[in-house]
Amino acid sequence: MRKIVLYGAESTGKTSLAKALADYYETSWVPEYARDFLQEKYDNSGEICSYDDLIPIALGQIDLEEKAAKETDKEIIFCDTNPLQTYYYGKAYFQNFEHPQLWEIATNRKYDFYFLTYIDTPWEEDDLRDKPEERLEMHQHFKKSLEENKLPYVVLKGNKNERLKQAIKQIDFLKTQKF
Repeated sequence: MRKIVLYGAESTGKTSLAKALADYYETSWVPEYARDFLQEKYDNSGEICSYDDLIPIALGQIDLEEKAAKETDKEIIFCDTNPLQTYYYGKAYFQNFEHPQLWEIATNRKYDFYFLTYIDTPWEEDDLRDKPEERLEMHQHFKKSLEENKLPYVVLKGNKNERLKQAIKQIDFLKTQKF
């Protein structure tokens, strides 16, 4: 089973692309666990993400991945985020961030490829998104995280159709390389 991660700043089209790629390859995709978890928290208490939420989010994401992998007999699944992204969100949001347990969870999970989504999509406001003016900074933060960890990735730019075509071309190439 190959796992491809949609990775990047908020409101950059990760979910739409994960769904579209899963449809194209007739396989499963893994939604972002944090979205439902944090929306429920916000709806119930008005609170946003806290440091103590990070481990439950990472473990919830892993659980969704495992379920998606069991639901398909295809060779690829698409993950709308992963625990590594949760870790780097923590670094961006919490001052003097240290979280060895989350780091261990994030780095013990293996993924085959990353699509880093660029910030050239329209910003869509919701209860959980809060950094529209810091999109470039967040994009650079996530790009640096991929580079520091020596993870294979390409940046996807353009509208939904252009990104989908770029991603399909990259995946088809990777399949010829037996990634």
